[in-house]
Parts: sequence; structure tokens; C-alpha cells
Amino acid sequence: MRKIKIVTDSMTDLPQKQINQYGIEVLPLTIIFGDQEYRDGIDLSNRAFYEKLKRSEVLPRTSQISPGDFANAFQKYIKEDYEIICITASSKASGTHQSAVIACNDVDAERISVIDTMSLSFGAGLSVLKAVRMAEQGHERQTIVKALEKSAPRVDHLFTVDTVEFLQKGGRINPGKALVANLLNIKPILTLKDGLVDPLDKVRGSKRVMDKMLELAVFRSGNFSDKTVGISHADAPERAEELYSKVKKELKPAEILISEIGCTIGTHTGPGTLAMFYSTEAKNPVYEGDLKINQSGR
Repeated sequence: MRKIKIVTDSMTDLPQKQINQYGIEVLPLTIIFGDQEYRDGIDLSNRAFYEKLKRSEVLPRTSQISPGDFANAFQKYIKEDYEIICITASSKASGTHQSAVIACNDVDAERISVIDTMSLSFGAGLSVLKAVRMAEQGHERQTIVKALEKSAPRVDHLFTVDTVEFLQKGGRINPGKALVANLLNIKPILTLKDGLVDPLDKVRGSKRVMDKMLELAVFRSGNFSDKTVGISHADAPERAEELYSKVKKELKPAEILISEIGCTIGTHTGPGTLAMFYSTEAKNPVYEGDLKINQSGR
């Protein structure tokens, strides 16, 4: 049986420790500030990115990974006699998934599987971790693919932004709603629905946000005793540690992992964003909030 290599994109926001531990190949999207281009997480650190983002009057642009970049990575591991599972963030949010599909068909579709998680940030990263751990246990590629096809749609996303400014700049929230949210200190709680950002709830004031996120998590997922919870933050490590402590005490999951929200996702959410991800047994009821999200971009 051939070895299995897991390839993913930088939108999955994996913790560096796990990238190193499992030898995951992470291909970067491109961040464009004016006429300067940076490879996500390679040419521009997360901290440096958020500093530039705070000073920038306009949002940077993001550019998907090209089929050629995927093909180069695939060819490298095919030559080393690997089978490949390529796991991408939501195809609804970026053309990166389609680039991976094109490269797969051009290189060797018999030895490469491409999975669309329909998730973002560490929500997609949880699928990557599931894959590498199954590969370490000796499971075959098709077994892992089938497991991901079942589990990926059940990864839930809960996140809040420190300010709606970046959602507004990116055209993802109505300017009038953004003004009201800022004036009343309203903090939105958002989720992902069918691969795209969707409003879920809101609270007034940042102190109540974490407790509301935990309340929603219990409602949407129930028992956490056998689950991994991913916590992601955008240049807000103290808030992530606070959420970690609350999750550990109140949800008591089997595992909690903290990651940073990278440049690509951070372009649209801004610094201070806080998120949590976990699996659900089935699709839970969701109710619509008052924020209206426009879906466009990478």
C-alpha cells in the first residue's frame, strides 16, 4: 500500500505544530496590497499582515492558488510514490478548489482525491487533521475519503468579529446594518451555511459573546465529550485563551486546539475575530439573524 500525502490550502488555518507533526503540505493563496504580492503565511506573517490591514484604507485582494501550483505539488509526491488527498476550503468562497480539481485531472486522477470541505478556516482544518490521523493509523485513501465525505458537512462554525468594518469593506454586510451595529456596540455571531457566511445571532457588548457562542454550541451539537474543538483567532491570543478556558470548563471536549486565522480569511474578517469549530451529529436547526451577508470574493 502506498503512503498517503495530505495537501491543503492556506485557508484551512492549521496550527503550525500540527503542520510540522504530520508533514502536511500547505499551499498558499496570494495576498495583494496595492502592487505588492505576498504568499499567505510565507512572505507575510499573520502579525505583520494584521498590522498592515489596520493601516490600509482599502482591503487587500486575495488570489486563489493556480492549477499549476497544485500540479507542481501533486507531481512531486506522485514521483515519490505517494497517493494524495487534497483537502480544500469551501469552493463557494474561492476558486482554489476548482484549481485543485483541474490539476488532479491533469496529473493523475487515479492516485489523487480532491475533497471540498465546504468549510472555512480551522473548520476545514479539522477535516485535514482527521485525514492525516487516519492515514497515520494505516487507513487506505478511499476509506479516508469516504469518512471525510461523511464528516465534513457536519463541521459547525461559530465566529464573531471585533468590528463589522471589514465585512462592510468587503461588501459582505449592508452599510446601514454596519452603522447600527457599531453605534449600538452589537457583536454579530456568524456561521457557515452551504459553504458561505451566514448570520446566526447577535449580542450587545463583547463580554457576552463567548457565553452566547457556548450556548449556541451546546444547542447545535449537544455532548462534546468525544469531540475535538478548534478555536481560531485573528491577532487576539488573549481572547482565544479565554475562550479555551471556557470551552474546557463548560463543554469538556476530548481535545481543544488553538490556531491563528491567517491572511486570506483575515482579509474579510479583520483583527479580533474569534471562532470555534466542532462536529455535529446531524444538521441542527438554525435561525436567521438581522445581518444580511453578501457573498462574493475569493
